[in-house]
Amino acid sequence: MPAPGGFSYDVYGDGTVTVAHHGRPVTTLRGERARRFLAEAESGDPQLVMARWTGNYRRGNERTARDHPRNRR
Repeated sequence: MPAPGGFSYDVYGDGTVTVAHHGRPVTTLRGERARRFLAEAESGDPQLVMARWTGNYRRGNERTARDHPRNRR
């Protein structure tokens, strides 16, 4: 599975963090969640952290599974 990419984040003066994917805002974090996100992003791979926090980390076999005959309705 390829590594996630295309994520960026901006931190604002009031502590709000906006996470974007390819320039489009995906999520906004405030307060304690923003602080936890920043701590995790600074200590690990920021791209992986942003993918996980935005829910954009499950990529690969979903389309294959969706198209499987037993999953069709």
